[in-house]
Amino acid sequence: MPENGKITVFLVDDHEVVRRGVHELLSAEDGIEVVGEAGTAADALIRIPVTRPDVAVLDVRLPDGSGVEVCREIRSADEAVKCLMLTSYADDEALFEAIMAGASGYVLKAIRGGELLAAVRDVAAGKSLLDPEATARVLERLRDGGPRGDDRLAHLTEQERRILDLIGEGLTNRVIGERLHLAEKTIKNYVSSLLSKLGMERRSQAAAYVARLQAERQRR
Repeated sequence: MPENGKITVFLVDDHEVVRRGVHELLSAEDGIEVVGEAGTAADALIRIPVTRPDVAVLDVRLPDGSGVEVCREIRSADEAVKCLMLTSYADDEALFEAIMAGASGYVLKAIRGGELLAAVRDVAAGKSLLDPEATARVLERLRDGGPRGDDRLAHLTEQERRILDLIGEGLTNRVIGERLHLAEKTIKNYVSSLLSKLGMERRSQAAAYVARLQAERQRR
């Protein structure tokens, strides 16, 4: 919390009208200050670390990626930034990925203004807004939905396996490149290849997959 006592918030949504509405709602509160906005994942990943908000309100679906991926990368770099996912759809897959990415809350855009304000305050205070029943479903999926007998890993090269593990640690392409002494563009190509082999579209899916593998190994 900043010295002036206000909760600082960064908004990420590709719809300007939505951003403007949420901005006006939050800014009308004396205890909340909106310190920045972004309409893409790329812009968010550049601007959030600079502003270091208490709470990042992230749209799950963005034109160049996912708010879940933004959450994972921001949280891996700075756990002080709390993430509140905002979405139009109730989606167990996205909820699962959000929980694995370290999000503190997951709310629908149909939420009332007062409820959103309360959600931002609760997340800033370190509380979790994740519904207990939804969280239980995710934990059940981790326990019983592990990829037993999954042979997709056999199709990955040794380097791709190494990079997959690092994605599971929440590292960005740049950090993975530094770790393996490879160019960021090279890592991006490796990531595209391993996602294709795993039948996935997003790195957040790969990170969740690694988490399920680890949970499966721990049960053995």
